Amino acid sequence: MTPLAAAANESLAELSNYLVYSSMAVYTLAFLAHITEWTFGSRSKVARTAAALTTAKSAQAPAVQVRSQGGTAVLDRPKVVTRSASGSRDVPDGPGAAGGTERGDLYGRVAVSLTVLGFLIEAAGVVARAMSVQRAPWGNMYEFSVTFSTVAVGAYLVLLLLKKNVRWLGLILITTVLLDLGIATTWLYTDSDQLVPALHSYWLWIHVSTAIFCGAVFYIGAAGAVLYLFRDSYEAHLEAGRTPGRFRSSVMERLPSAASLDKFSYRINAAVFPLWTFTIVAGAIWAGDAWGRYWGWDPKEVWSFVTWVAYACYLHARATAGWKGRKAAHLALFAFACWIWNYYGVNILLSGKHSYAGV
Repeated sequence: MTPLAAAANESLAELSNYLVYSSMAVYTLAFLAHITEWTFGSRSKVARTAAALTTAKSAQAPAVQVRSQGGTAVLDRPKVVTRSASGSRDVPDGPGAAGGTERGDLYGRVAVSLTVLGFLIEAAGVVARAMSVQRAPWGNMYEFSVTFSTVAVGAYLVLLLLKKNVRWLGLILITTVLLDLGIATTWLYTDSDQLVPALHSYWLWIHVSTAIFCGAVFYIGAAGAVLYLFRDSYEAHLEAGRTPGRFRSSVMERLPSAASLDKFSYRINAAVFPLWTFTIVAGAIWAGDAWGRYWGWDPKEVWSFVTWVAYACYLHARATAGWKGRKAAHLALFAFACWIWNYYGVNILLSGKHSYAGV
């Protein structure tokens, strides 16, 4: 490599670092905007009482009402209620993080706009890192972490673009993205460098990229499962006739119902599970090319398979045993915990042929 090319690569690496830190600053503003959305979207006691009365009244009303306007029959659309398993609660979704208020919605839109800006800046940082090393930008834990958070935010924005009701996920997503980037820049940072010979393969683009995508989407499913547990506990609290605190009510009432969150988590995990299966198969094929064997019970291979088994058990239990609700949520979180351990624990604490953490 010529001195001029080396200087150019170093400049690109510095640009990448600058962009990652800039994205963290923008994400921090998005975090504050989401906090403001939840705060100003908090409904007053009078508004909450009115909403509760409206919900109770609509629950007693017929599914479809007919009213007359100048001799023309008009059908009122019935209130949409997400139904869960037989015998469980039928509760309408909350109004969202904005609380159904115009001011709260304004701050929510600002938060989403800042999230889009932060995503674009972070994605540019990933591209600059790739250009500085002239390879796929996920050869160590620092690069993997930055790309992971970029994909997680991108998946969230795609769901919003598809008109899915997921803005309630924004606060917890941005919080964990900032945590991920903080760990990456503080403890996992590695200077731009070339790969070890075993990683010089087009399978790096295929295998690792799918692993990052699966992890990011599994994270979104896990976030839905965590929020489900909180919302389900809140609904059970109300069902038992107990009165929750004002802060808890303000937050929980604006989330989707427990049934909606349960279905959301399931559908996300079910959608990405086939791709995780492909990730493991692709890794085995790459291992055959690089090391002359497809499977060697390396710690990374073992925990990738354990993660696959955990998610397979979760999906199988939902499909055949009828597991829904808290048992399914706990199993989904256990499966995601296996994925997290496979990333942090195996890379940092265990040694094997996949020891390319760079830390």
